[in-house]
Amino acid sequence: MPRRPVIAIPSRFSASASALRYAAVVTARALADAVYRAGGEPFMMHPTGADEAAQRLALADGLLLPGGGDLAPSTYGEAVAHETVYDVDAEQDAFDLAAARHALARGLPTLAICRGLQVVNVALGGRLRQHMDPDHRHVVHPVSARRGSLLAEVTGTEKIDASCYHHQCVAEPGAGLVPAAFAEDGTIEAVELENPAGWFLAVQWHPEDTAHTDPANQALFDALVTAARRG
Repeated sequence: MPRRPVIAIPSRFSASASALRYAAVVTARALADAVYRAGGEPFMMHPTGADEAAQRLALADGLLLPGGGDLAPSTYGEAVAHETVYDVDAEQDAFDLAAARHALARGLPTLAICRGLQVVNVALGGRLRQHMDPDHRHVVHPVSARRGSLLAEVTGTEKIDASCYHHQCVAEPGAGLVPAAFAEDGTIEAVELENPAGWFLAVQWHPEDTAHTDPANQALFDALVTAARRG
């Protein structure tokens, strides 16, 4: 049996978790399951030590930047945080940004999800809208993929049912990023790179929520693992 490509997933700090007595470092099971179904080996990374991120990612064949709390507004040049900004962690921000910059520069196959998309946008000099009103929490809505985009190619459709949980979104795309999908209200729901060094796709929704029953959403993980296998 061939070796499963190793897909690095930075974990998230959590104040508590069921069956654990204290603070935890966690990964959504649905994410790990989706990667495993695709033929990859989910590898949970401790999200600390940003200065060692590049060296530690050397063992990975691909990177999945997952959802999580908000990035500190200071990372994209805003001094005052909106009252709704939550779960900011400077250590986690620094690690995710370092991992994203390394992966994009090296061409490491990368799938970025929700916060992950926002991390990539900020890493490339883009800006975020700190709060949307109304927001896209607990929403499943259709998004329209741009014809000819990598997203449309990977999913095989230009209409995707997106399970969303976010109150922030791209306000200004970072250098080299182009929108690949929009919600009906105009929110950018996916971005791609004009000239990527390697396979890259970022979506604002949570494809792991429905990947076990929706082939279009599972296809995102399949494509990441396929790209990681090719190297």
